Amino acid sequence: MKAAKTPPQNHERWLVSYADFMTLLLAFFVVMYASAQKDRGMAKQVAESIRDAMQHGQLSQALDGILNNRKTAPDGKGDTRTHTAAPPLPPPPQAPATRADLAKSSEVLKQALKLELESGKVSVAVDSRGLVVSLREAAFYASGGDGVSSASLPILDKIAPVLLGLANPVRLEGHTDSIPIHNSRFRNNWELSTARSIAMLELLRDRYQFPVERLSVSGFAENAPVDTNETEEGRAHNRRVDLVVLSAEALTGEPPAAITKKE
Repeated sequence: MKAAKTPPQNHERWLVSYADFMTLLLAFFVVMYASAQKDRGMAKQVAESIRDAMQHGQLSQALDGILNNRKTAPDGKGDTRTHTAAPPLPPPPQAPATRADLAKSSEVLKQALKLELESGKVSVAVDSRGLVVSLREAAFYASGGDGVSSASLPILDKIAPVLLGLANPVRLEGHTDSIPIHNSRFRNNWELSTARSIAMLELLRDRYQFPVERLSVSGFAENAPVDTNETEEGRAHNRRVDLVVLSAEALTGEPPAAITKKE
């Protein structure tokens, strides 16, 4: 009687366990990937897809669907799309306002700053450069210093939104009276006037998120007075920082970089 033949041993059975391990490992990393996304809803989608796929033997299709932003149906046929709303398009770039348009903004500011205009803390006008909002030293800066007073912030809270609503560049111009200054901080009126412009720029940038590409600074020292320097009242008028919203016409004489960039 012949002995029964022993069936040949299958040396590749380890591939079954290896394939199962790799499948689970891949599923684990997909879950980790989804959990790291800002859209936390994807993690739930991944869990549901993997559960359904494992129950119906469609794991590979489910993983492909997740990575391609769709969820495979449990029967493996078709898919149900998960639509992510596209972010809203940015508004079209606004054209810089003309001098006539800035006159309307001037009236808005005059209404909002009625008390400040009457007290002489600010002045609002439209000239050949554009809309000019003058901030007097007494209301906004300490004598001989460049720090913007915290008491002036309620006034700036009224001004900044109007300027932000315009696309025009804004030039911050510092001015002093004719009395020379020389202290531990500033050697002359040039440094003081420029430092005050820079301090105002930083405040507009940090407190009101004003786009820095729309801002520039300049210091005129005592060389562009609006009143006489022979009296104390006149000198007080000359000590100021002007927020100049440049009109579309005035921009033709400005360097190209001063024109607001289109988004």
